[in-house]
Amino acid sequence: MEEKIRELLSTIVHPETGKNLVESGFIEHTAAAGGKVTVVLRFTKSRDPFAVKIKNQAEELLRGAFPGDEVLVVVKEGGAAPRPEPKLHTTTGGIAHVIAVASGKGGVGKSTVTANLALTLRNMGYRVGVLDADIYGPSQPKMFGCEGYLPEAVREGDEDRILPAEAMDIRLMSIGFFIKPTDALLWRGAMAVSALKQMIHQTRWGTLDFLLADLPPGTGDVHLSIIGELKIDAAVIVSTPQQVAVADVVRGVEMFRNENVRIPVAGIIENMAWFTPAELPQNRYYIFGRGGARAYAEQSGVEFLGEIPIVQSIMEGSDEGRPAVETQPLVEACYRGIAERIVASVMKKER
Repeated sequence: MEEKIRELLSTIVHPETGKNLVESGFIEHTAAAGGKVTVVLRFTKSRDPFAVKIKNQAEELLRGAFPGDEVLVVVKEGGAAPRPEPKLHTTTGGIAHVIAVASGKGGVGKSTVTANLALTLRNMGYRVGVLDADIYGPSQPKMFGCEGYLPEAVREGDEDRILPAEAMDIRLMSIGFFIKPTDALLWRGAMAVSALKQMIHQTRWGTLDFLLADLPPGTGDVHLSIIGELKIDAAVIVSTPQQVAVADVVRGVEMFRNENVRIPVAGIIENMAWFTPAELPQNRYYIFGRGGARAYAEQSGVEFLGEIPIVQSIMEGSDEGRPAVETQPLVEACYRGIAERIVASVMKKER
């Protein structure tokens, strides 16, 4: 089936070069499985004027050839992706978009937000994976109820591949699968970076529309290493409303905006925005202050993605291995608007 995809794409000619997409080497990745066809095209020239036209041609051609399948054509520009090609061949080629979820400080609910965003994107029809790169406190295994998972390695050709956990239709790889909880804080520097590289490039991710990378809190060497290993499309910053948390958000935003990093910030999420008791549904109590993250977003020109209130089911879901989006429609509604804005931001960047 993938050979048929390449044959179809070979009929599309780039007007400027006069060569078809196969001859030009513009096809970075193709995949067809589960009723979905995915193609990643990478053009040599940044802001190629024919990119949108060719993307539309490819989608029309593939939809005609595979009428019952969902078709996704992703366009990337600027030559080869800045992913290192070590002795291992990376397994990230089937990932259409990578979203980094970060926070300036710990304790703001970043991992909970990541898990619930992943399930919301899944509910929207996307294929989603989560990379738990928080070496100081990996919590995604608990969030998804797979703490006891022991990754297996399989041989594919001359390479070893690591099988991710699969929970609630989410593919999950976590540093927590390889270390004891008591050992997490002992990982530093080269040891942590080496393990993360292996997780990124050897996990059998398959075809994903979105990979959410749950980064450690703060800014530092681990963040820069992950940024160097993954082609991140956008970053999302999680904060709580109080001023001390927002002060740390500034550092997170500036890290991604740094001229040596240059990763677009899709926006800021204000978590734990208020508390509403079940018995007083009209009341809002702003326990941690009010609107600090929103105010900073407006001042700095960063999009404010939305507020998430303190809801008891969110905390209970995280502890029970079933994020609240999976069971609570009201929580899913909170996350749906945020997820839609993130997707719109990423898709806008492609155009």
